[in-house]
Amino acid sequence: MLLATAVKKLSSGRLLRMARVGTGPPVVLLHGYPDNLQIWSELAKQLASEFEVIAFDWPGMGYSEAWPGGTTPFHMAERLDKIFDELSIERASVVGMDMGGQPALVFAANHRERIDRLIVMNSLVWWDENTSWEIEVLRKYGWNRFILRNFPRVVFWRAERSFLPPGLRLPSELKEDLWKSFSQRDVRVFIARVCAGYQGTLMQLPEAYKKITCPTLVLWGEQDQHFPPAHAKRLCAAIPGSSLEIIPEATHWMAWYLAGTVGQSIRTFLVR
Repeated sequence: MLLATAVKKLSSGRLLRMARVGTGPPVVLLHGYPDNLQIWSELAKQLASEFEVIAFDWPGMGYSEAWPGGTTPFHMAERLDKIFDELSIERASVVGMDMGGQPALVFAANHRERIDRLIVMNSLVWWDENTSWEIEVLRKYGWNRFILRNFPRVVFWRAERSFLPPGLRLPSELKEDLWKSFSQRDVRVFIARVCAGYQGTLMQLPEAYKKITCPTLVLWGEQDQHFPPAHAKRLCAAIPGSSLEIIPEATHWMAWYLAGTVGQSIRTFLVR
């Protein structure tokens, strides 16, 4: 069952699709691509009994309108800061997955007064660690721009099959919501810009890792073929005082299909 969503008109006049469920200390969930906020639908339910869970489609992705400006993790972290203001969130814990992980890390480094705890999952956080061949292709700007613009069904098909264990597929309602947003040409053009912005600044991110002072959990899937656990181990070593948990046999979209396991790890960390 999908999250109930609302479209909020921001002070700029632009629209932001969001979901807000549960009560308690706020937890903000940051998605990657080709997904949107609905990839958190199962995890949000796991956390909502103890926390207020807030998820949104990144501006320019999902069903949220794009904002002007750059597309690096540093730009996205500043957008997150503005979204906190728009949603009247003074301070929260932040969970970032895939391309939501890098802005979460930068946000924790540059806006310490606004973050309680940080959880990072299954993200490209090192420029010189091995990734899957699909990620290697999408890190090349000319290639990713061409593929994302012209072969969206192939990209989405490959994501579903490589982000989940063999034989497991998204339910039709969730798949339709994710595909309908990703199939929009403007969204894919924006994602191509994001890929370029992230790739261009990836070598700068380790400086941000050193500045993170909030309690941090690096939570990873053991079988994430796109971003193997070597990324997680180095990230944990780079963030002072952080902890590492690798979920056995879990793949990239573990937040959806292993929501109970992932939710228990996050809940334990947040209330520790």
